[in-house]
Amino acid sequence: MKQLIAKRLMDLRGELSREETAHAIGISISALQMYENAQRVPKDEIKIRIANYYKKTVQEIFFDYEPHESCFFKEGVS
Repeated sequence: MKQLIAKRLMDLRGELSREETAHAIGISISALQMYENAQRVPKDEIKIRIANYYKKTVQEIFFDYEPHESCFFKEGVS
């Protein structure tokens, strides 16, 4: 999952510099680098700041959006 989060963060940042992005989010450049290199996952408060910066939801960036098969309604099962 860390690899997927890292890829999403790098894709969202696009051509913006790490320095510019980290400053706008209010984190260090090294923290952003660790998130983008899958070395760490940010704390919840940082996840919220990142999501707000990219105008995405925390769910979209940091969690798998595919519902687990147990979340689907199955006929005949109570």
